[in-house]
Amino acid sequence: MQRRAVAVYAALFLLVAGVAGVLTVTAESPEVAFENPDYELSSGDTFQVNGAEYVVAEISEVEEGGGGHGGSATTSVVATIEREVAVEESETWANGSTVTVAGDEWRVEITGDDPSAFTLVELLDRQAILEADDSADNETVQRDDGEYVVVTENGESTLVPADEYFPAPEERSYATGDSFEYSGQSVTVDQVTTEQAVIVWEGTQTNSIEVEQGATVTLGETNLIANFPDASTLTMSSDMEGYEAQLAEIDQFEQYNSGLTRVLFMSLISVVLLLSATFIPSRY
Repeated sequence: MQRRAVAVYAALFLLVAGVAGVLTVTAESPEVAFENPDYELSSGDTFQVNGAEYVVAEISEVEEGGGGHGGSATTSVVATIEREVAVEESETWANGSTVTVAGDEWRVEITGDDPSAFTLVELLDRQAILEADDSADNETVQRDDGEYVVVTENGESTLVPADEYFPAPEERSYATGDSFEYSGQSVTVDQVTTEQAVIVWEGTQTNSIEVEQGATVTLGETNLIANFPDASTLTMSSDMEGYEAQLAEIDQFEQYNSGLTRVLFMSLISVVLLLSATFIPSRY
């Protein structure tokens, strides 16, 4: 009679374990999914948020964990969003320094105690000028009274003062607020002091945002939740309440599944204990 009761209880616990096991295996885990996302994007797509333009530079899978520590590696999907923004750039030219403008070299000259302008003085390539003149020696000569160029015409050599031989260098003056072309762009004189001149221009800068699964992405003043339906698609939604509701549903499912797993193991343990009890010798 005792063994019959044990068999009945063991069968009951096996039934409970079987039901719990089936429910655990067949239950489908809910996943975050946006039915009507604000944006559904792939690599290279551009989109606008509050009038600002962004581009999805890349969507890629990243391997995490594993390595040489015995753990298994996992992969996650990450997207990079970029935006070009205008920034003010500047360059400082020291008094007496050499700068290259329009392919030529110029010397920066600033005069006066309270300057508001500077002058670019052309630096002549004297060597090139001499080499281009067949009647002139390729080098100047120094005499006690100055520097000369040896010019030979009709077999007769003449010393020509260097200041007379070489053309007067070109000069360009710019005051605060003036604009001119430099390195392929328009620049403006922002400030001039006795020591330096500062030029400014408008450039561009690329700002990047790395987006992970479930991350809150702030673009301008808009908050968006990121989700990756697959390894090549990024969806973003401003429905924060809907996202939180889905997380709550997932959490509830995990608790439910964890409870079923505990029931399964407890039932199996109970069966083992009941069957073990049948082999204990009776005292009567």
